[in-house]
Formats: sequence, C-alpha cells, structure tokens
Amino acid sequence: MKVTVTILGSGTSQGVPVIACQCAVCRSSDPRDKRLRTSILLEYDGQVVVIDSGPDFRYQMLRANVNRLDALVFTHEHKDHVAGLDDIRAFNYVMQQKIPLYATTRVQNHLKQEFAYVFSGFNYPGIPEVTLHTIHSEFPFELAGLKFIPIEVLHYKLPVLGFRTGDFTYITDANYISDEEKEKIKGSRIIVINALRKEKHISHFTMDEAIATIHEFRPEVAYLTHISHQLGLHEEINKELPEGIFCAYDGLKFEVEA
Repeated sequence: MKVTVTILGSGTSQGVPVIACQCAVCRSSDPRDKRLRTSILLEYDGQVVVIDSGPDFRYQMLRANVNRLDALVFTHEHKDHVAGLDDIRAFNYVMQQKIPLYATTRVQNHLKQEFAYVFSGFNYPGIPEVTLHTIHSEFPFELAGLKFIPIEVLHYKLPVLGFRTGDFTYITDANYISDEEKEKIKGSRIIVINALRKEKHISHFTMDEAIATIHEFRPEVAYLTHISHQLGLHEEINKELPEGIFCAYDGLKFEVEA
C-alpha cells in the first residue's frame, strides 16, 4: 500500500516566526522558514489520518485542502499538539459522522479536562463529535487497513508516542529512546525526528543528537522536524547536514510503503 505523507507543520511550540522576534530566521522571506506547529497528514486508499491537532490545525487543513478526516491520532497532550481539536467540527458537518480519536488513556483524560464541553454528555448543537479509541504503547493498531506501531519515547520525563507504519517512522518531542523501543524503528526507510536547536535542551533532541540517532538506523532518508528559530535558516542548516538528512518544511510530501 502506498501512503502519501505531508508535513503539515514542522515548527516547535511557538511556531516560526516567533511573535515579536526580530532574528534573521523570524524575518526570513524563505517560505521554508515559516513553520506551523508540528503535525503530519497520511493519505492512503481514500483515507485521511492526521497525527496531532495543534493550534494551527484549522489553517493546516485549509492549506492542504483536506476535505475529510477518518481519524485523528495524538502523540501526547501538550498544547501545541492538541489545541486545535475543536476544529474537527467542520469534518463532523461535512462527513455527517463522529471523528475517531486515538490516544493513550492519559492523553484522553487530559482531553476530557481541556475540552470538557465535548465529553460532558450535554450535546450542545455544534460541538465536536468524537469516539475515543485507546492506544496501548505495547500493541500495534489498525486504521482502515493501515498498521500503526506505537513507539514510546521520553520528552524529559513524559512518555510520548511516535509511530511506525510500513517503512516510515515519525517521532516528535523526544530526547530519549530506549533500546527496546529502538527495535521497532530498525529497518525504517524514512525517518522524521525532532531536532529543536543546536544547544542542549531538557526535553528535545538537539540537531547533533537527532543526527546520531538517525545514524543508528541508517534510513535511506531522514528529515528533522519540531524545529525552532534557534536552529537557524533552513537553507543554511541543510548545508550542514550529513548526506541523506534534511530539514523538513511545511508542505513537504513524500511517499512511503506500508
């Protein structure tokens, strides 16, 4: 099965440009330096799956001309990954059905607090309509015939899920991957992984740490995502990266085999 992957957002929690920042990256005219919050789109056999709905979800759906949503999958509960959940209402209306949400129990509990009106049982007209499906990090699951393998990583001390489908692995918000979870990544042809900046960070891989992690798995190609303005200009960073590793950018598309 062929799956088309679109990088909907490649930026960190503040996005790029950062509000009120006057650095060279934030003032760049290169569209590849305009980074919405991190999210990806998977399209296959007429199905559409999105991983994470951050604050830019509405605009990401419009920009990518997404007309249906068959499932929304969450990596974790931080605001830059869940804040746009309310905007699935448009898909409820167009598709005349509830939207399946896939998340761990912990993330579901957070969503129930953050979006209490969705889960209160009082069906006020126009609120998002969803069905919850529980992800267990040790068990793969299927979405319309596409197999997802959860990969549990650490974002400082918070467990976060990456996902592998076929020969593609997607990891965001990580600074540690155990040897056991690395076994799930081995053999990936394409890897997308977070690289916040060059300087050490408490909860994200640096560029060098991301490169070292990528080299462990030797994929054909890898892309860095969840990029902050502190990493540098897209064009300049690409020149520094080893062969086969590139900065992701919003709108990047590639095909994977699942």
